[in-house]
Amino acid sequence: MSSQSTGNSASRWWAMLRKPSVKYSLITLLTAGFFGGIIFWGAFNTGMEATNKLEFCVGCHEMKDNVYEEYKYTIHYANRSGVRAVCSDCHVPKDWTHKIIRKVQASKEVFGKITGVIDTKEKFEAHRLEMAEREWARMKSVDSIECRNCHSFDAMNPEIQKKGPYKKHMEAKAEGKSCIDCHKGIAHKLPKGYKDPNAEEE
Repeated sequence: MSSQSTGNSASRWWAMLRKPSVKYSLITLLTAGFFGGIIFWGAFNTGMEATNKLEFCVGCHEMKDNVYEEYKYTIHYANRSGVRAVCSDCHVPKDWTHKIIRKVQASKEVFGKITGVIDTKEKFEAHRLEMAEREWARMKSVDSIECRNCHSFDAMNPEIQKKGPYKKHMEAKAEGKSCIDCHKGIAHKLPKGYKDPNAEEE
């Protein structure tokens, strides 16, 4: 390729960059798109994080009057170290892909509120087992990823953890079990009608 054709090609690209349309240059459009993308991403992410706050989660009486009241009496709410796990810590994965999937799934819960499916304590209790089983299955499908944000088998110290729980944790690790396999009802009461499969095996 001659230097003249190379020069012409570069000139054409530069001309297109400077003026791809009658009104605006490509540089202007790319710059506006870049900063517009940053603003959109910032606003989207800010909104996403706002829906992860405890105040948002218990903003409706369905959550505040039922599961939130139970949660306040658990170790995840108050403990000797002062570390509190809020709703999103246990129900919303931190990585982007699983977080978006979870947010889409949560729209069904919003639909339940809007349509009045769970708007009274009696209705909530009637649907509690169904909702719990759906959430347990979701947590199982992602290997209890939310639990593992804070808890790790490898970080468990046999000198500090009681022998019984430590032994069970190591067995669970060896068997490839997920946290939710054994820890259902750790933050909320177990629904009426729930049957523990582990109890049936014994």
